[in-house]
Amino acid sequence: MTYLSITFYLFVLAALLLYYILPLKYRWLVLLFGSILFYWQATGSRGAVAVILISILAAYGAGLLLERTKNKGILAAAVLLLILPWLCGKNGNYMLEVLLHRNPVEWIVPLGISFYTLQVISYLADVYRGRIEAQKNPAKFVLFVMFFPQIVQGPIPRYEKLAGQLYAGHSFDERMVVGGFYRILWGFFLKLMIADRAALYVDWVYDLDYEYVGCYVLMAGILYSIELYADFSACISISKGVANLFGIELADNFRHPYLAVSVQDFWHRWHISLSEWLKDYIYIPLGGSRKGKIRTYINLILTFLVSGIWHGAGLRFVVWGMMHAAYQIAGQLTQNLQRKAAKLSGLDRAPGTALWIRRVWTFLCVMLAWIIFRAESLRKGLLMIGSMFRVRNIWIFTNDALLGGVLDWKEWVVLAVSVLILFVVSLKQEQGVSFSELVFRQPVYVRWVIYLIAIFGVMTYGVYGMGYDAQAFIYGGF
Repeated sequence: MTYLSITFYLFVLAALLLYYILPLKYRWLVLLFGSILFYWQATGSRGAVAVILISILAAYGAGLLLERTKNKGILAAAVLLLILPWLCGKNGNYMLEVLLHRNPVEWIVPLGISFYTLQVISYLADVYRGRIEAQKNPAKFVLFVMFFPQIVQGPIPRYEKLAGQLYAGHSFDERMVVGGFYRILWGFFLKLMIADRAALYVDWVYDLDYEYVGCYVLMAGILYSIELYADFSACISISKGVANLFGIELADNFRHPYLAVSVQDFWHRWHISLSEWLKDYIYIPLGGSRKGKIRTYINLILTFLVSGIWHGAGLRFVVWGMMHAAYQIAGQLTQNLQRKAAKLSGLDRAPGTALWIRRVWTFLCVMLAWIIFRAESLRKGLLMIGSMFRVRNIWIFTNDALLGGVLDWKEWVVLAVSVLILFVVSLKQEQGVSFSELVFRQPVYVRWVIYLIAIFGVMTYGVYGMGYDAQAFIYGGF
């Protein structure tokens, strides 16, 4: 059962009917049993279900103990117990094969383990600090951890922001439900019109990285940056939309990251729930920026080291994290130089031009890191980046070279138009325009014409409409 399957939406429809039929005080039970059923169907593994339930029960008990004792040893033991299944499942084979030269084993990796592990750690840390009270009802705690719209890929919720919404029954709110439908539709657009189509070219270049070099890699880097954003944002949009149908608002996870003017700004906009988790539970406890510049830079490096390890096993993920730390440190060290350069070039008198130069430069820096992130190994990633500067084949943009692969000219046009729509929507939303509000203000018949046109467009021109199977959401693998 995936977010793109008909089965999932039949399941959501049945849950909605039960949710709004039952009295308010019992509606959270629909979410609880629906979440357990969804997880069981999505994993199909008794072992995976057992691992997450053991983790939840351990965290539940630890939360009660921490509220009474405020014992740091209990917190450390609970965090270690939570991290161990994640460490084995996500990094176990890498350590066995690369570090210990042993044969890999088949680990049990529960769905969403990287996300719910951080979710529960933040809950325990907040109980220990006295920011929240421990949840006394074990069933309600299970619901907090396993709430089905966000268990797969987040966003990573905070207890104080989500729990109350889950346990309080919500009355039917037309505006909220319509907004949820809009978000689900937008998620399908991002996934099927952009992400899965861009993936066809990206996979083609990465699978034959020895043959496609230079500007082929540049195009793959650009498209992978777009693919990853569209794919992850699609899942979050669908998650938020489904939650809206039940009257629940999940946290935002993106704020137009490719409009960022620096890498630091990028991390204020990209995977916001993870960025805030790293800031609150790694960076600030290490000392943040309170202990001088050198300590600040060390804290940044350690924080992005954790981020790299969280994203995956292998040296390339560590290097990806270190690249982002280096970008931010370099940005802080060269602030005065940047201001002087802007003054000498006259860009300080052309703020609009300066803004776009900073946005393009930031995108290129992030894109180079994504090339390492996507490659099968660090060596391959570095070779691909090297070929961009070594091989001069810019002619592929002026002849039919790009049409000789997996995308013909019609598919390139659909992809280009879809990306243009995403770009324009992002710009307008950055300026404060709410398209969902604009649509909702229209008469009912106008709204449904818009919805039907959008649905028809996605079904006709999306990847499904061209005979492909939709790929699994990328961040579901982290």
